[in-house]
This record gives sequence, C-alpha cells and structure tokens, in this order.
Amino acid sequence: MKRDTLQFWLQIVGLVLILYVFLVSIGLLGGSFKLFGKELAIQIIEMTSNPLVGIFAGILGTTLAQSSSTTTAIAVGMVAGGALTIEGAIPVIMGANVGTSVTNTLVSMGHITRKEEFKRALAGATVHDFFNLIAVLILLPLEIATGYLQYVAERTADLFQGIGGMKFANPLKQLTSPAVKWLIEILGSNPVLCLIVALIIMYLALKFLVDLARGVVIKRAERYLHRYLFGAAPIAMLFGIVLTIMVQSSSITTSMIVPLIGAGILTLEQVFPFTLGANIGTTVTAMLASLATGNVAAVTVAFAHLFFNITGIAIVYPIAQIRQIPMKMARGLAELTSRSRVYAFIYLGCVFYIIPLLLILVWR
Repeated sequence: MKRDTLQFWLQIVGLVLILYVFLVSIGLLGGSFKLFGKELAIQIIEMTSNPLVGIFAGILGTTLAQSSSTTTAIAVGMVAGGALTIEGAIPVIMGANVGTSVTNTLVSMGHITRKEEFKRALAGATVHDFFNLIAVLILLPLEIATGYLQYVAERTADLFQGIGGMKFANPLKQLTSPAVKWLIEILGSNPVLCLIVALIIMYLALKFLVDLARGVVIKRAERYLHRYLFGAAPIAMLFGIVLTIMVQSSSITTSMIVPLIGAGILTLEQVFPFTLGANIGTTVTAMLASLATGNVAAVTVAFAHLFFNITGIAIVYPIAQIRQIPMKMARGLAELTSRSRVYAFIYLGCVFYIIPLLLILVWR
C-alpha cells in the first residue's frame, strides 16, 4: 500500500514537471511567432479597410503574434489614436477570437504519430476553431446590418466609465517566463530555431504527459474529473471561465486540455463547454484591465469582445441540433486526417495563414 502511494506521488511530481515543460514549450512557441511577426501584425491590421479584411487581419495578426490580447491591444491603440474606428475594430476582434485557437490546434499536432490519439486530440482542439468560425459567420452579417455589438458595447462602457478596474497577476507566466527567456536567449533570438525547438519540446512533453496522465488520472482522478469538473456542461463552462481568468490565456487553458482528450480521459462533449468558458474568461481579464486604463475606446472594444462570445454561445450552445454542428465538423476533420495526416497541415496552413493573407491582399 505504501509503495503504491509513493509511486502515485512520484507520478504526480513527474506529471507536474512535464506539464511545466509543456507550458514552457507553448511560451517558446508564442515567443518564436512574436519574433517573426508582432510588427507584421501591426502592418496587417493597418490594412483594414472593410469588415471582411478586418476579420482576416484579426486572424492573421493573432496567429503571427500568438496572442489575441496583443491583437486586441493593437486594435485598441489604433482606435485611441484615430487610425481605426470602433466599427472597424470589432471585425478585427472577431478575427482575433478565431486566430487564438491556432495554439491548441498546433498542440494537437504533437500527437500526430499516434493515429487514434491524434484523431481525438485534433477533434478536441478544432471544435474551438469551428465554434469561433460559426460565431463569426452568424454575427458579422448581424453586426454589419445592425451595429448590435458596437451599440451594446458603447452603452455598457458608458455605464462602467470611471469606476476603475483591476489587473491580475499571471502566476503561470511568472513561473514559465524565465525559462522561455533563457531558451530564446541561448537560441540567439532566432525565430526559426525557437520554433523548431519549441515543437520538439512540445512533442516530447506531450508524449510523456499523455502516458503519465493515463497512469495517474485513470487510477485516482478520472472519477473526480467526470463528476465534479466536466460532469455537467454549466460546471465545465464555469471551470473554463475561472481557470482562464487565473492563467490569463485561453490558448494555455485550451492547450492544457488537449492531452487529456488525446489520452481518452475526456470526451469532446465534455470539453466543448469548457472551451466556450475559456472564450469568455479571456475577455473578462481584458475587460477588467481595460477598465483600469480609463480609456473609453479600450473599454468599448473589450466589451464588444465579451458580448461577441456571449452572443455566440447563446446562439450555438442551447439548441442541441446547432450545438452538434461544430462538434460534427471537428470530428469530420479528425476522421479525414486519420486517413492522411497531410490534411491536418493543409487545414492549419489554409485557415490560419494562406486564406487570410490572400484575401487581405485581394480586398485591401
């Protein structure tokens, strides 16, 4: 009995250490993309000339900067400086919502050598993509026709004007930032090298993370996960909101859950509401931070982001037939990629990079 307990705690320690390495790899991945493209992201958003260009500028800018917060901050800065209207910023925010899901899709690629595991992981990652895309397809025409999000965001911002806000400390960033900075430094701040090393570390970390999670979680914690955290959709959604507010990144929150889906510990149905909660959580953090600035443009854009996600969830999630659409799309893509892994790379390249870039160049 004592030996089993000791082994269990050693596995827990190993799991925590591997999880730390995994989070460092995500940080390094984001750092490598920032070396490639923060300035480019600014230039892309500056090209925004109509709502469709705004959407694709938001997608491409976020995938290059690896942070929807960065894209949102750029858009807010441009609104405050008069270079972009709030009306023009809202499609950029919608695009940023789509672009931020690239990280967990990239993380799912770490499972690519294990067919069934990869199939589950990719479906779990891309349900986030498909929900965001569906929300854009519904809400962009509505926004163009009625200005609903801008109106609600401006009225809400007026109510909260001058009350002050708050900024959260980011414990995960504080823990992983020294290791990420050290790796970038020893790699000479070379974006290509940083990207390659990040992907190698992520692949190795995921391999051990899934194996350890199976051993530890299946033995002791699976019942707890199913009963208390992911047993009911509202609880899973609330967990996603709270966890994302704590770590201040929906990319990290949703990426952390991908190995559990890959390992077969959680199902797509359990993870979907958690992902939607993460979408809301990332906007709450930005909203509270924007209130602290006292900048009306920042507050309005942050509220537009929040109401975009809440409205998307209100339209898609309550009705079972509509709720099934993003899950069926994610499973369909996963089924396709199980026949040939190349489809996963085609999807990733086209949705997040090639199509947005081409359409920006055509429509600007």
